[in-house]
Amino acid sequence: MKLKKLLVALTTLAAVSVAQAADKLSIAATAVPHAEILEFVKPQLMEDGVDLQIKVFTDYVQPNIQVAQERMDANFFQHQPYLTEFNAGKGTSLVSVVGVHVEPFGAYSSKIESLDALADGATVAIPNDPTNGGRALLLLQKAGLITLEDSSKITATPRDIADNPKNLEFYELEAATLPRVLNQVELALINTNYALEAGLNPAEDALVIEGSESPYVNILVSREDNKDSEAMQKLARVLTSEAVRAFINEQYEGAVVPAF
Repeated sequence: MKLKKLLVALTTLAAVSVAQAADKLSIAATAVPHAEILEFVKPQLMEDGVDLQIKVFTDYVQPNIQVAQERMDANFFQHQPYLTEFNAGKGTSLVSVVGVHVEPFGAYSSKIESLDALADGATVAIPNDPTNGGRALLLLQKAGLITLEDSSKITATPRDIADNPKNLEFYELEAATLPRVLNQVELALINTNYALEAGLNPAEDALVIEGSESPYVNILVSREDNKDSEAMQKLARVLTSEAVRAFINEQYEGAVVPAF
């Protein structure tokens, strides 16, 4: 009994020593799938000497602000077009460390079962940030519902619509709120992370969804001054490991797709 207690004490002491010796790396993330992926890799990083400290956010602004103001080391929630637009609009200079996965963007409805049933003058909710709003409109264009003046403009807004044969009425709302208004509009274009949080299955519930060719790869983001730190590079390596590939494929069943 004394030997068993001694072994437990030594094991606990060893774990504490490892934690104390580990480099701390704080990262801001949205809950699904980003924080879930980070929680999956956290034990491996601890073994590699990195204490990953994850803070969950529900919006797309604060994670970048926190990193830019050096209150967090990195974030994991966005794609490159959004980061580019954010840097330009806010005067920040955040950088991509590595691409991890794609979350195919989809259109959802609680009122119709196919886009063919979308009535004239139907209400459509899209994200109000430039890149995700543009992404939504590009998907609707691909589905044949609208035509944009510039068919490749990734920051398009409803003002850029050249042809709207069904006279769709657009509402631009904060991305995180879109699942909550699903029963108030005919169609909502929702980012996959928020769709998953709301219990939607993009592979089954989306009336139209981006293909695997989507350019919107979700990235690990940091500042230029800490991009190449040993701890950051360890995180980048484990996020693009075969173990993470297997986790994403098994956990999300096509709703999230590895990008490496």
